[in-house]
Amino acid sequence: MDDKEVNSDEERQEREHFIRIINAFRFYRTHSLKRVKNAEKYFSELPEEHQSMVPTFLENLRLLRTCIDHNYEVIKLILKDSDCMFENKNHGLPEGQTAPKKIPPTAFDMDKVKTTLKQFMRDWSEAGADEREACYGPVMREIKRLYSSDKCDASSVNILVPGAGLGRLAFELAKSGYSCQGNEWSLFMLFASNFVLNKCSEVNSFRLYPWVHQWTNLKHTSDQTVEIKFPDINPTDLAPNTNFSMAAGDFLEVYTDPEAWDCVATVFFIDTAHNIIAYIERIFKILKPGGHWINLEAQ
Repeated sequence: MDDKEVNSDEERQEREHFIRIINAFRFYRTHSLKRVKNAEKYFSELPEEHQSMVPTFLENLRLLRTCIDHNYEVIKLILKDSDCMFENKNHGLPEGQTAPKKIPPTAFDMDKVKTTLKQFMRDWSEAGADEREACYGPVMREIKRLYSSDKCDASSVNILVPGAGLGRLAFELAKSGYSCQGNEWSLFMLFASNFVLNKCSEVNSFRLYPWVHQWTNLKHTSDQTVEIKFPDINPTDLAPNTNFSMAAGDFLEVYTDPEAWDCVATVFFIDTAHNIIAYIERIFKILKPGGHWINLEAQ
């Protein structure tokens, strides 16, 4: 197989992966409502005496339907113009090629969609402030200690944030004046981060119900339909000359240049590695002499 054929095959696989993730988002409403319909069916099969003991059950299911419908409206906005999300790359179908038959996504992909919706809560809502402080706060404080204004010009400090998720930590570092790039491999997260970073400019202008899929471990029925608003700040509110970007791709494939970064900041990233040693070696390679790796993981 020559280079042209290899490139063509890689592009085909990349496009198929892209379409697969789009497909998972588009199946969100159908997939989520199926769970509600099953609950309705099971309830209808109960003896009337037992149904009378939970008189608000069907009313709550109707509310869940409304929340799911609203989440799907946000998902449609996330997917809008997604074909042209990446520079110099269009993942739309080639001219003359018809769209592949829609195949119901795997349970794994649907879980990723739900996790992405929950990530809006942690990264971009007031409800996630405590989690952000616990996760991002120590990393931010250490970076500001190492690269304080009395030691260096913040804009000259190049910081990489692998596993950036929806981009809040990278954004906060850029807002603090550092030159920062977030890196993310998951298209689920990339679609969502593109939406919040590039399409949201008004504070708390969108609503989501991130726990609507949580059918167990709830103290109150109402916990399932808790609303969050996002973004809690304006993601476009950066100084004109701020050096901030998000890069898509596998960390080990994208970052190969030695001694390119002053600092690498990772939060819950190392535990995603298939080979943790490879990650550590690469971080060591891409850091400049005297650079710092700041890492936070679960205990």
